Amino acid sequence: MSEMVEVKVPDIGDFDAVEVIEVLVAEGDSINAEDSLITVESDKAAMEIPSSHSGVVKELKVNVGDSVSEGSVILMLEASDGAETPAQPASEPEPEAAPVEEVKTEAAPAPAPAPASAPAPAPSRPSPTAHIDAVSFKKAHASPAVRKFARELGADLSKISGSGNKGRILKSDVQAFIKQALSQPATVGGGASLGIEPMPAIDFSQWGDVEVQPLTKINKLTGKFMHRNWVNIPHVTQFDEADITELEAFRKQANIDYADEGIKVTMLSFMMKAVVAGLKKFPRFNSSLDATGENLIQKQYYHIGIAVATPDGLVVPVIQNVDQKSLSELARELREVSIKARDKKLKPSDMQGGCFTISSLGGIGGTSFTPIVNAPEVAILGVSRSSMKPVWNGKEFEPRLMCPLSLSYDHRVIDGAEGAAFTTYLSKVLSDVRHLLM
Repeated sequence: MSEMVEVKVPDIGDFDAVEVIEVLVAEGDSINAEDSLITVESDKAAMEIPSSHSGVVKELKVNVGDSVSEGSVILMLEASDGAETPAQPASEPEPEAAPVEEVKTEAAPAPAPAPASAPAPAPSRPSPTAHIDAVSFKKAHASPAVRKFARELGADLSKISGSGNKGRILKSDVQAFIKQALSQPATVGGGASLGIEPMPAIDFSQWGDVEVQPLTKINKLTGKFMHRNWVNIPHVTQFDEADITELEAFRKQANIDYADEGIKVTMLSFMMKAVVAGLKKFPRFNSSLDATGENLIQKQYYHIGIAVATPDGLVVPVIQNVDQKSLSELARELREVSIKARDKKLKPSDMQGGCFTISSLGGIGGTSFTPIVNAPEVAILGVSRSSMKPVWNGKEFEPRLMCPLSLSYDHRVIDGAEGAAFTTYLSKVLSDVRHLLM
Protein backbone atom coordinates (compact mmCIF):
# COMPACT_ATOMS: atom_id res chain seq x y z
CA MET A 1 0.00 0.00 0.00
CA SER A 2 1.32 3.43 -0.92
CA GLU A 3 2.11 5.98 1.77
CA MET A 4 2.77 9.71 1.96
CA VAL A 5 6.42 10.54 2.51
CA GLU A 6 8.16 13.80 3.30
CA VAL A 7 11.16 14.17 0.99
CA LYS A 8 13.74 16.31 2.74
CA VAL A 9 17.04 17.96 1.91
CA PRO A 10 19.71 15.36 2.76
CA ASP A 11 23.21 15.98 4.04
CA ILE A 12 24.66 18.32 1.40
CA GLY A 13 27.92 18.97 3.14
CA ASP A 14 29.11 22.14 4.82
CA PHE A 15 26.32 24.36 3.51
CA ASP A 16 23.58 26.15 5.41
CA ALA A 17 20.61 28.17 4.14
CA VAL A 18 21.32 27.71 0.44
CA GLU A 19 19.00 29.32 -2.10
CA VAL A 20 16.68 27.34 -4.38
CA ILE A 21 17.39 28.57 -7.92
CA GLU A 22 15.41 25.95 -9.85
CA VAL A 23 12.52 23.55 -9.19
CA LEU A 24 12.87 20.54 -11.48
CA VAL A 25 9.57 18.72 -10.80
CA ALA A 26 5.88 19.62 -10.62
CA GLU A 27 2.91 18.29 -8.70
CA GLY A 28 1.62 15.13 -10.35
CA ASP A 29 5.03 14.08 -11.73
CA SER A 30 6.15 10.48 -11.32
CA ILE A 31 9.75 10.30 -10.16
CA ASN A 32 12.33 7.66 -9.28
CA ALA A 33 14.75 7.57 -6.39
CA GLU A 34 17.85 9.68 -7.17
CA ASP A 35 15.96 11.86 -9.69
CA SER A 36 16.86 15.53 -9.25
CA LEU A 37 14.18 17.62 -7.51
CA ILE A 38 15.64 21.10 -7.07
CA THR A 39 18.84 23.00 -7.76
CA VAL A 40 20.37 24.99 -4.91
CA GLU A 41 23.21 27.47 -5.03
CA SER A 42 25.78 28.39 -2.41
CA ASP A 43 28.27 31.24 -2.59
CA LYS A 44 30.62 29.07 -4.67
CA ALA A 45 28.64 26.50 -6.66
CA ALA A 46 25.27 25.03 -7.62
CA MET A 47 24.13 21.47 -6.96
CA GLU A 48 21.05 19.36 -7.58
CA ILE A 49 19.19 17.65 -4.72
CA PRO A 50 18.01 14.08 -5.49
CA SER A 51 14.88 12.29 -4.31
CA SER A 52 15.18 9.66 -1.58
CA HIS A 53 12.11 7.73 -2.82
CA SER A 54 10.17 6.82 -5.94
CA GLY A 55 6.55 7.84 -6.35
CA VAL A 56 4.19 10.65 -7.39
CA VAL A 57 4.68 14.27 -6.33
CA LYS A 58 1.59 15.37 -4.40
CA GLU A 59 2.62 18.75 -2.98
CA LEU A 60 5.66 21.01 -3.43
CA LYS A 61 6.90 22.70 -0.29
CA VAL A 62 9.55 25.00 -1.80
CA ASN A 63 9.67 27.68 -4.47
CA VAL A 64 12.45 29.40 -6.39
CA GLY A 65 14.10 31.92 -4.08
CA ASP A 66 13.46 29.97 -0.85
CA SER A 67 16.36 29.13 1.46
CA VAL A 68 16.74 25.52 2.53
CA SER A 69 19.17 23.50 4.62
CA GLU A 70 19.59 19.90 5.72
CA GLY A 71 16.22 18.53 6.86
CA SER A 72 14.05 21.08 5.02
CA VAL A 73 10.98 19.47 3.42
CA ILE A 74 11.09 19.69 -0.38
CA LEU A 75 7.80 17.95 -1.25
CA MET A 76 5.17 15.43 -0.21
CA LEU A 77 5.42 12.19 -2.18
CA GLU A 78 3.00 9.31 -2.57
CA ALA A 79 5.65 6.62 -2.43
CA SER A 80 5.39 3.66 -4.78
CA ASP A 81 4.62 0.24 -3.33
CA GLY A 82 7.84 -1.43 -2.29
CA ALA A 83 9.81 1.78 -2.55
CA GLU A 84 13.00 1.48 -0.60
CA THR A 85 13.93 3.92 2.08
CA PRO A 86 17.29 5.53 1.57
CA ALA A 87 20.29 3.64 2.83
CA GLN A 88 21.10 6.61 5.06
CA PRO A 89 18.26 8.97 6.09
CA ALA A 90 18.94 12.64 5.57
CA SER A 91 18.40 13.36 9.26
CA GLU A 92 20.96 10.81 10.38
CA PRO A 93 24.17 12.48 11.50
CA GLU A 94 27.09 11.77 9.20
CA PRO A 95 29.51 9.41 10.93
CA GLU A 96 33.18 10.01 11.08
CA ALA A 97 35.37 8.82 8.20
CA ALA A 98 35.74 5.04 8.21
CA PRO A 99 38.82 3.71 10.01
CA VAL A 100 41.75 2.66 7.92
CA GLU A 101 41.07 -1.02 8.64
CA GLU A 102 37.84 -0.96 6.59
CA VAL A 103 39.80 -1.17 3.31
CA LYS A 104 42.39 -3.90 3.38
CA THR A 105 44.95 -5.00 0.87
CA GLU A 106 46.53 -8.41 0.83
CA ALA A 107 49.48 -8.67 3.16
CA ALA A 108 51.78 -11.50 4.18
CA PRO A 109 51.59 -12.78 7.78
CA ALA A 110 53.77 -10.87 10.18
CA PRO A 111 57.32 -12.26 9.86
CA ALA A 112 59.31 -13.48 12.81
CA PRO A 113 62.07 -11.19 14.07
CA ALA A 114 64.92 -11.27 11.56
CA PRO A 115 68.62 -10.67 12.07
CA ALA A 116 70.06 -7.31 11.08
CA SER A 117 71.40 -8.75 7.84
CA ALA A 118 67.95 -9.88 6.65
CA PRO A 119 66.44 -7.96 3.70
CA ALA A 120 64.00 -5.17 4.48
CA PRO A 121 60.28 -6.08 4.27
CA ALA A 122 58.45 -5.22 1.04
CA PRO A 123 57.06 -1.69 0.92
CA SER A 124 53.47 -1.44 2.12
CA ARG A 125 50.62 0.26 0.32
CA PRO A 126 48.79 2.98 2.27
CA SER A 127 45.05 2.61 2.52
CA PRO A 128 42.99 5.11 0.50
CA THR A 129 41.47 6.17 3.83
CA ALA A 130 44.81 7.35 5.20
CA HIS A 131 44.48 11.01 4.26
CA ILE A 132 40.77 11.79 3.92
CA ASP A 133 40.03 15.51 4.14
CA ALA A 134 36.88 15.53 6.28
CA VAL A 135 35.95 19.12 5.41
CA SER A 136 36.25 18.64 1.64
CA PHE A 137 34.51 15.25 1.94
CA LYS A 138 31.42 16.96 3.35
CA LYS A 139 31.36 19.50 0.52
CA ALA A 140 31.60 16.96 -2.31
CA HIS A 141 28.70 16.82 -4.78
CA ALA A 142 27.31 13.35 -4.04
CA SER A 143 24.09 11.75 -2.81
CA PRO A 144 23.81 10.36 0.74
CA ALA A 145 23.94 6.79 -0.59
CA VAL A 146 27.18 7.48 -2.48
CA ARG A 147 28.64 9.25 0.59
CA LYS A 148 27.92 6.16 2.69
CA PHE A 149 29.42 3.90 0.02
CA ALA A 150 32.54 6.07 -0.15
CA ARG A 151 33.00 5.99 3.63
CA GLU A 152 32.67 2.22 3.67
CA LEU A 153 35.44 1.91 1.06
CA GLY A 154 37.56 4.67 2.55
CA ALA A 155 37.36 6.81 -0.61
CA ASP A 156 38.04 10.53 -0.23
CA LEU A 157 35.23 12.22 -2.21
CA SER A 158 37.24 15.44 -2.38
CA LYS A 159 39.70 13.65 -4.69
CA ILE A 160 37.09 12.13 -7.03
CA SER A 161 35.85 13.76 -10.24
CA GLY A 162 32.14 13.12 -10.78
CA SER A 163 30.85 11.84 -14.11
CA GLY A 164 27.19 12.42 -13.30
CA ASN A 165 24.95 15.35 -14.16
CA LYS A 166 26.67 18.65 -13.32
CA GLY A 167 29.67 16.81 -11.89
CA ARG A 168 27.79 14.66 -9.38
CA ILE A 169 29.90 11.80 -8.04
CA LEU A 170 28.37 8.42 -8.82
CA LYS A 171 28.93 5.00 -7.25
CA SER A 172 30.89 3.97 -10.35
CA ASP A 173 33.22 6.96 -9.86
CA VAL A 174 34.00 5.79 -6.31
CA GLN A 175 34.65 2.26 -7.53
CA ALA A 176 36.99 3.52 -10.26
CA PHE A 177 38.86 5.67 -7.70
CA ILE A 178 39.44 2.72 -5.37
CA LYS A 179 40.52 0.51 -8.27
CA GLN A 180 43.05 3.10 -9.38
CA ALA A 181 44.32 3.69 -5.82
CA LEU A 182 44.95 -0.03 -5.33
CA SER A 183 46.77 -0.25 -8.65
CA GLN A 184 49.32 2.41 -7.71
CA PRO A 185 52.90 1.29 -7.01
CA ALA A 186 53.64 0.46 -3.39
CA THR A 187 55.35 3.17 -1.37
CA VAL A 188 58.15 2.98 1.13
CA GLY A 189 57.06 2.87 4.75
CA GLY A 190 53.51 3.98 3.91
CA GLY A 191 54.70 7.50 3.10
CA ALA A 192 54.35 9.62 -0.04
CA SER A 193 55.48 7.93 -3.23
CA LEU A 194 58.13 10.61 -3.74
CA GLY A 195 59.59 10.05 -0.30
CA ILE A 196 59.40 13.77 0.55
CA GLU A 197 59.15 14.67 4.22
CA PRO A 198 56.30 17.04 5.18
CA MET A 199 57.09 20.62 6.12
CA PRO A 200 57.76 21.01 9.84
CA ALA A 201 55.40 23.00 12.05
CA ILE A 202 57.04 26.29 13.05
CA ASP A 203 55.97 28.75 15.73
CA PHE A 204 56.69 32.03 13.93
CA SER A 205 55.44 34.07 16.91
CA GLN A 206 58.73 33.36 18.70
CA TRP A 207 60.34 36.02 16.48
CA GLY A 208 57.62 38.67 16.64
CA ASP A 209 53.91 39.44 16.23
CA VAL A 210 51.99 37.40 13.67
CA GLU A 211 48.45 37.26 12.32
CA VAL A 212 46.85 34.02 11.13
CA GLN A 213 44.75 34.45 7.97
CA PRO A 214 42.86 31.30 6.90
CA LEU A 215 43.06 30.43 3.20
CA THR A 216 39.85 30.79 1.22
CA LYS A 217 38.11 27.72 -0.17
CA ILE A 218 39.32 28.61 -3.66
CA ASN A 219 42.90 29.05 -2.38
CA LYS A 220 42.82 25.57 -0.85
CA LEU A 221 41.35 23.89 -3.93
CA THR A 222 43.69 25.71 -6.30
CA GLY A 223 46.70 24.81 -4.17
CA LYS A 224 45.69 21.15 -4.07
CA PHE A 225 45.14 20.93 -7.84
CA MET A 226 48.28 22.85 -8.74
CA HIS A 227 50.42 20.72 -6.43
CA ARG A 228 48.97 17.55 -7.96
CA ASN A 229 49.58 18.83 -11.48
CA TRP A 230 53.13 19.96 -10.74
CA VAL A 231 54.08 16.65 -9.12
CA ASN A 232 52.47 14.39 -11.73
CA ILE A 233 53.25 16.25 -14.96
CA PRO A 234 56.79 16.61 -16.35
CA HIS A 235 56.69 20.30 -17.27
CA VAL A 236 58.64 22.08 -19.98
CA THR A 237 58.17 25.80 -20.66
CA GLN A 238 58.90 27.34 -24.06
CA PHE A 239 59.38 31.13 -24.27
CA ASP A 240 58.80 33.29 -27.33
CA GLU A 241 57.67 36.76 -28.41
CA ALA A 242 55.00 37.88 -30.84
CA ASP A 243 55.13 41.15 -32.77
CA ILE A 244 51.62 42.54 -32.21
CA THR A 245 52.25 46.07 -33.52
CA GLU A 246 49.77 45.85 -36.39
CA LEU A 247 47.32 43.74 -34.39
CA GLU A 248 47.12 46.30 -31.59
CA ALA A 249 46.61 49.13 -34.10
CA PHE A 250 43.81 47.14 -35.76
CA ARG A 251 42.19 46.35 -32.41
CA LYS A 252 42.11 49.99 -31.33
CA GLN A 253 40.71 51.14 -34.67
CA ALA A 254 38.05 48.42 -34.65
CA ASN A 255 36.88 49.50 -31.20
CA ILE A 256 36.52 53.06 -32.49
CA ASP A 257 34.69 51.96 -35.64
CA TYR A 258 32.23 49.75 -33.75
CA ALA A 259 31.82 51.86 -30.62
CA ASP A 260 28.19 52.66 -31.54
CA GLU A 261 27.41 48.92 -31.47
CA GLY A 262 28.90 48.55 -27.99
CA ILE A 263 31.71 46.31 -29.24
CA LYS A 264 34.99 46.45 -27.34
CA VAL A 265 37.43 43.72 -28.35
CA THR A 266 40.34 42.87 -26.06
CA MET A 267 43.68 41.36 -27.02
CA LEU A 268 42.63 38.19 -25.21
CA SER A 269 39.93 37.57 -27.85
CA PHE A 270 42.63 37.54 -30.54
CA MET A 271 44.78 35.26 -28.38
CA MET A 272 41.91 32.76 -28.10
CA LYS A 273 41.42 32.72 -31.88
CA ALA A 274 45.16 32.29 -32.44
CA VAL A 275 45.30 29.42 -29.94
CA VAL A 276 42.42 27.61 -31.68
CA ALA A 277 44.27 27.97 -34.98
CA GLY A 278 47.31 26.46 -33.26
CA LEU A 279 45.26 23.57 -31.83
CA LYS A 280 43.97 22.77 -35.30
CA LYS A 281 47.45 22.84 -36.81
CA PHE A 282 49.00 20.90 -33.91
CA PRO A 283 46.15 18.61 -32.72
CA ARG A 284 48.32 16.90 -30.09
CA PHE A 285 47.91 20.06 -28.00
CA ASN A 286 44.13 19.48 -28.07
CA SER A 287 44.24 16.15 -26.27
CA SER A 288 44.39 14.52 -22.84
CA LEU A 289 45.96 11.36 -21.47
CA ASP A 290 43.51 8.79 -20.15
CA ALA A 291 43.67 7.58 -16.54
CA THR A 292 46.13 4.80 -17.43
CA GLY A 293 48.53 7.23 -19.13
CA GLU A 294 48.75 4.82 -22.07
CA ASN A 295 46.20 6.35 -24.44
CA LEU A 296 45.69 9.83 -25.87
CA ILE A 297 42.16 11.23 -26.06
CA GLN A 298 42.01 13.46 -29.14
CA LYS A 299 39.33 16.17 -28.84
CA GLN A 300 37.30 17.45 -31.79
CA TYR A 301 36.02 20.56 -29.99
CA TYR A 302 37.73 23.79 -28.96
CA HIS A 303 36.87 24.99 -25.44
CA ILE A 304 39.36 27.49 -23.99
CA GLY A 305 39.82 28.12 -20.26
CA ILE A 306 40.68 31.65 -19.12
CA ALA A 307 42.39 32.11 -15.75
CA VAL A 308 40.60 34.86 -13.79
CA ALA A 309 41.96 36.37 -10.57
CA THR A 310 39.30 37.06 -7.94
CA PRO A 311 39.59 38.42 -4.37
CA ASP A 312 39.22 34.83 -3.12
CA GLY A 313 41.72 33.23 -5.50
CA LEU A 314 42.17 31.95 -9.04
CA VAL A 315 39.34 30.37 -11.07
CA VAL A 316 39.30 29.15 -14.68
CA PRO A 317 35.95 29.56 -16.47
CA VAL A 318 35.74 27.87 -19.87
CA ILE A 319 34.57 29.54 -23.09
CA GLN A 320 33.06 26.84 -25.28
CA ASN A 321 33.28 26.45 -29.05
CA VAL A 322 35.70 29.33 -29.54
CA ASP A 323 36.20 28.29 -33.15
CA GLN A 324 32.53 29.04 -33.88
CA LYS A 325 32.39 32.53 -32.35
CA SER A 326 33.32 35.96 -33.64
CA LEU A 327 35.77 38.29 -31.91
CA SER A 328 32.92 40.46 -30.64
CA GLU A 329 31.07 37.42 -29.26
CA LEU A 330 34.20 36.28 -27.46
CA ALA A 331 34.78 39.76 -26.01
CA ARG A 332 31.21 39.88 -24.68
CA GLU A 333 31.44 36.38 -23.19
CA LEU A 334 34.79 37.17 -21.57
CA ARG A 335 33.26 40.19 -19.84
CA GLU A 336 30.32 38.11 -18.62
CA VAL A 337 32.40 35.27 -17.14
CA SER A 338 34.80 37.72 -15.50
CA ILE A 339 31.88 39.41 -13.74
CA LYS A 340 30.39 36.06 -12.71
CA ALA A 341 33.77 34.94 -11.37
CA ARG A 342 34.25 38.04 -9.24
CA ASP A 343 30.63 37.88 -8.00
CA LYS A 344 31.06 34.19 -7.06
CA LYS A 345 28.30 33.13 -9.47
CA LEU A 346 30.25 30.59 -11.52
CA LYS A 347 28.78 27.09 -11.48
CA PRO A 348 30.94 23.95 -11.62
CA SER A 349 29.71 23.37 -15.18
CA ASP A 350 31.15 26.81 -16.13
CA MET A 351 34.65 25.53 -15.30
CA GLN A 352 34.60 22.10 -16.93
CA GLY A 353 35.46 20.71 -20.36
CA GLY A 354 38.45 22.92 -21.20
CA CYS A 355 40.93 21.85 -23.91
CA PHE A 356 43.61 24.48 -23.31
CA THR A 357 44.07 27.36 -20.83
CA ILE A 358 45.31 30.92 -21.27
CA SER A 359 46.71 32.77 -18.25
CA SER A 360 47.16 36.44 -19.08
CA LEU A 361 49.10 38.78 -16.81
CA GLY A 362 49.39 41.46 -19.49
CA GLY A 363 47.32 43.90 -17.49
CA ILE A 364 49.52 43.50 -14.41
CA GLY A 365 53.13 43.25 -15.59
CA GLY A 366 56.11 40.99 -15.75
CA THR A 367 58.28 39.82 -18.62
CA SER A 368 57.62 36.06 -18.46
CA PHE A 369 56.51 33.28 -16.12
CA THR A 370 56.09 29.50 -16.03
CA PRO A 371 52.38 28.60 -15.81
CA ILE A 372 51.42 25.17 -14.45
CA VAL A 373 49.51 22.87 -16.82
CA ASN A 374 45.81 22.70 -15.93
CA ALA A 375 45.36 18.91 -16.05
CA PRO A 376 43.81 16.96 -17.71
CA GLU A 377 44.84 19.45 -20.39
CA VAL A 378 48.36 19.03 -21.77
CA ALA A 379 49.38 22.67 -22.29
CA ILE A 380 48.80 26.21 -21.04
CA LEU A 381 49.79 29.58 -22.50
CA GLY A 382 51.07 32.39 -20.29
CA VAL A 383 50.83 35.93 -21.70
CA SER A 384 52.86 38.76 -20.14
CA ARG A 385 52.78 42.53 -20.61
CA SER A 386 53.65 43.80 -24.09
CA SER A 387 56.38 46.41 -24.46
CA MET A 388 58.05 48.43 -27.20
CA LYS A 389 61.41 47.01 -28.25
CA PRO A 390 63.95 47.84 -30.96
CA VAL A 391 63.72 45.10 -33.62
CA TRP A 392 66.13 44.73 -36.53
CA ASN A 393 64.26 44.73 -39.86
CA GLY A 394 67.26 43.93 -42.00
CA LYS A 395 68.35 47.52 -42.48
CA GLU A 396 67.76 49.26 -39.19
CA PHE A 397 66.22 48.96 -35.75
CA GLU A 398 62.59 50.02 -35.48
CA PRO A 399 60.24 50.15 -32.49
CA ARG A 400 57.85 47.18 -32.37
CA LEU A 401 55.26 46.16 -29.79
CA MET A 402 56.36 42.73 -28.57
CA CYS A 403 54.20 40.37 -26.51
CA PRO A 404 56.00 37.73 -24.37
CA LEU A 405 54.55 34.20 -24.56
CA SER A 406 55.25 31.32 -22.14
CA LEU A 407 54.00 27.89 -23.21
CA SER A 408 54.13 25.13 -20.58
CA TYR A 409 53.33 21.60 -21.74
CA ASP A 410 53.25 17.98 -20.63
CA HIS A 411 56.48 16.41 -21.91
CA ARG A 412 54.87 12.95 -21.93
CA VAL A 413 52.64 14.11 -24.78
CA ILE A 414 54.52 16.97 -26.45
CA ASP A 415 58.22 17.09 -27.28
CA GLY A 416 60.39 20.19 -27.42
CA ALA A 417 60.35 20.53 -31.20
CA GLU A 418 56.54 20.59 -31.31
CA GLY A 419 56.41 23.02 -28.39
CA ALA A 420 58.72 25.43 -30.21
CA ALA A 421 56.74 25.00 -33.44
CA PHE A 422 53.51 25.84 -31.61
CA THR A 423 54.80 29.13 -30.16
CA THR A 424 56.41 30.03 -33.50
CA TYR A 425 53.07 29.51 -35.21
CA LEU A 426 51.26 31.60 -32.56
CA SER A 427 53.75 34.42 -33.11
CA LYS A 428 53.18 34.23 -36.87
CA VAL A 429 49.40 34.40 -36.54
CA LEU A 430 49.45 37.24 -34.01
CA SER A 431 51.88 39.27 -36.12
CA ASP A 432 49.43 39.13 -39.05
CA VAL A 433 45.85 38.10 -38.28
CA ARG A 434 45.21 37.50 -41.96
CA HIS A 435 46.71 34.07 -41.33
CA LEU A 436 43.52 33.26 -39.38
CA LEU A 437 41.59 33.47 -42.66
CA MET A 438 43.67 30.75 -44.29
